[in-house]
Amino acid sequence: MSNGEAQRPFCSEIARENDEPLGATASRIDHWLLVEYRGLWSHDALAGSGLSDQIKARLRELVAARPRTRLLFIRRPDRRHHEGVAIFVADSRAGHERLAGLEVEEHEELRRIDPFEAAKTLDEPLFLACTHGKHDRCCARYGRPLWEGISEQLDESSAWQCTHVGGDRFAGNLVVLPHGIYYGRVDRDDVGDVLDHHFSGQLALDRYRGRSCWPFNVQAAERRVRAEEGLTGIADLSLAGVSRDGEHRWTVRFETRVGVREVEVVEEHGELTLLTCSSPVARRPRRYVAMPR
Repeated sequence: MSNGEAQRPFCSEIARENDEPLGATASRIDHWLLVEYRGLWSHDALAGSGLSDQIKARLRELVAARPRTRLLFIRRPDRRHHEGVAIFVADSRAGHERLAGLEVEEHEELRRIDPFEAAKTLDEPLFLACTHGKHDRCCARYGRPLWEGISEQLDESSAWQCTHVGGDRFAGNLVVLPHGIYYGRVDRDDVGDVLDHHFSGQLALDRYRGRSCWPFNVQAAERRVRAEEGLTGIADLSLAGVSRDGEHRWTVRFETRVGVREVEVVEEHGELTLLTCSSPVARRPRRYVAMPR
């Protein structure tokens, strides 16, 4: 980190001060490949890792084999001297949610297996706290206390640190798999409430960024319907359709337990902000706003 960057405000603090909306900011991901890596996480975690060139190429191949796949490195401090390597895969598509895992002796085994095929289905969710400080210092500042909070309350197999998940300025960021549920601005004191909601089949809407299986316009509509109708259950609604009404305007329809709901969404630009701590200049992020009907 340069001296100039160290003297700048944290991007997440600017976002908090400006009350930048959390909704409709979850990264668009359908499939996940999580690989335990205990070495240092550089800014580009895979390229900067100590893995062999063959394994790096294999991981890129696995990511390219399925649309909208994200590779994350994961770790737990208590496993620093563990002999095996944990691997998880997940499908976050609505109606296809699945989490599976396996353990291999070393990363080189990935050259001979496809973890998406070899992993065994798991019943319990995974909670991932982004602590990728080399990617953005906010991920260390807010992600590490978040990690400590979830690791204290969950079984060790359910809580992991992870590399960049998107949205540095919304740190601390928490992702729950297999559903691909994103939470932002989760402080250590918020952990208990978020976990209580999730294990009750509910969403903590005040920290909810969206589901990775849906594009931003659908995420914006979903959040509005949930807020207006009090639909906090994860399974309380399903996407029925999306129609484009203009270059930056859509109508999104949901089937819900209280009937069909339609929401008009428009794309606009938010206030000037630092998208990351290392951004050279402030920019206006794209926002997706659900309009009253």
